[in-house]
This record gives sequence, structure tokens and C-alpha cells, in this order.
Amino acid sequence: MSASFTKSTARNIFYGGAVFFFLLFLALTVDSVQTLPKRDNRANLTEQVARGKKLWEVNNCIGCHTLLGEGAYFAPELGNVYQRRGPEFIKAWIKAQPTGAPGRRQMPNFHLNDAELDDLVAFLKYASEIDTNQWPPNIEG
Repeated sequence: MSASFTKSTARNIFYGGAVFFFLLFLALTVDSVQTLPKRDNRANLTEQVARGKKLWEVNNCIGCHTLLGEGAYFAPELGNVYQRRGPEFIKAWIKAQPTGAPGRRQMPNFHLNDAELDDLVAFLKYASEIDTNQWPPNIEG
């Protein structure tokens, strides 16, 4: 080891690196705080969407599905299901479960009424309109 690398040099490298990465952390935090409000979908948040989110939580949909990358990977990603399939398909699919197809995973029937289905579809529409920076990378999720 070189004699020119002293405790003082090591201390300066440590403190310099700590300050650099702290400032980098602050800059990235400020950038995130400024960018996120431009990308969220809060302008379209309605009472119906809130009821749909409540149904999503009460029925533990995230226990099987992912939504915007969060959740389980047992069933399909639903962040863009509204764009992929449309509202009527979503309602019909939920009503038709379980399909009884052999060898396929089956979604339980939650016995949702038409108003609850409309609320859940409104929530999925809301989620599909969030600017996720082109994620998922393809329409099939």
C-alpha cells in the first residue's frame, strides 16, 4: 500500500463520498416530488373509483393479481386490463367465474351486483389511466 494513502486521505474520501451521495439523494428526492404530481391521476378520482378500490381491498384481489406491478403473480396484471379488454368483458368475466375449465386456475365468484361491478370497473379504468412511464411494456401486461 502506498505511503501517501493516510488516515486523513481515507477520512476525506469517506466524508466527500458521504456528502456527494447525500446531495444526490436530495436531488433525486426533489425531482420525484416535482414529477409525481404530473404523472398521477388524481383529477379523475371519484367516489365510484373509491368504492371500487374498497371492493378491490375487501375481496383481496391483490392476493392473486398484480396492479401496476404490486401484488401477487398468481393471476394476470390488471393495471391495463381496461385497455386490453374493455368494461363489458371485465364484468362478464367476473360474473362467469369460476369457469370450470379443467387445468386452469379459477377465480372465485364474489357475487358482485351490477353497481359493485361498475365500481370495480371504474377503479380499473382509473388505474389504467395513471402515467406509469410505459409500464407494462406491452398491452398484454
